[in-house]
Amino acid sequence: MRPRPLIAMLLLVVALAALAAAGCGGREALTVYSGRTENLVGPLLERFSEETGTPIDVRYGDTADLALLIAQEGGQTPADVFFSQSPGAAAFLAARERLAPLDDDLLQRVAPRFRSADGLWVGSSGRQRVLVYNRDLVEEADLPGSVFDLTDERFAGRVALAPQNGSFQDFVTAMRAIHGEDRAAAWLRAMARNGSPTYANNNAIVEAVGRGEVPMGLVNHYYNLRFLAEDPALPSRNHAFAPGDVGALVIPSTISVIEGTDRRDEAVELVRFLLSEEAQTYFAEETFEYPLAAGIAPPAGLEPLDSLGSPDDTPGELADLEGTARLIAASGLD
Repeated sequence: MRPRPLIAMLLLVVALAALAAAGCGGREALTVYSGRTENLVGPLLERFSEETGTPIDVRYGDTADLALLIAQEGGQTPADVFFSQSPGAAAFLAARERLAPLDDDLLQRVAPRFRSADGLWVGSSGRQRVLVYNRDLVEEADLPGSVFDLTDERFAGRVALAPQNGSFQDFVTAMRAIHGEDRAAAWLRAMARNGSPTYANNNAIVEAVGRGEVPMGLVNHYYNLRFLAEDPALPSRNHAFAPGDVGALVIPSTISVIEGTDRRDEAVELVRFLLSEEAQTYFAEETFEYPLAAGIAPPAGLEPLDSLGSPDDTPGELADLEGTARLIAASGLD
């Protein structure tokens, strides 16, 4: 008896699916939601796929937007791994029970301050907050010791900010936690009154400083180092705030496994790879970030991580993204 058309069609679909699975070694793709941009981490993810034979499907986007999406998708999310630009978004998901515990051997590879207290995320690389400045427009002697000095009238209209950037929001959240809600709100309002120009992201700020459009701006350290690696003649330089100042905050990018994933083994394998000597050396040499796994040297010419002066009491959990977003919006910065 000849198969009916519908049955024949179903058999064909099953056969094609089996053939596709065989074509990629019988392994389904590991889905990564990445708040880190493709130009920064794409080569690493490709390398992992090549070494392990695990296909990867990456969705790149804004870190906060991806965290909100995972929360909204709940148990139906296709995401297996969340690669976050900052710990705030990971802590946001942890508070909503969307992250799975990581193995102790992975957590122990980094210092306690760069991993979740409850083992739900681990830092993969670190970025220090700095003031990038144009040395042709700013005298080194005039650089401030504290980020709170930037509200002075002498800095009016001269300090660029990226209020919608995840790292800036983590910095403000840390300021709220360390110095209190009122002082953080007052600093934001004062920066707005001072006419601080705003940009979309750190790259845009460094570019603007380099061409003299604005004398200085708050960014993560590695952006300017990448620009200088391409063009050493640029006048932009990094200035670190005094040790212990919240402006000297070191912010880790983080990696997490999504709760309920049916690809946990591959997800954990990716976390392990990102903490390996190969990946950590990539962060130091290719993106100029601080490797967080023990025993890996920092980027050439930079001080060791332990000597950066980041506030010791900075909380590891920076989950209140929504509260910080409201505070920034209310300040008048846009």
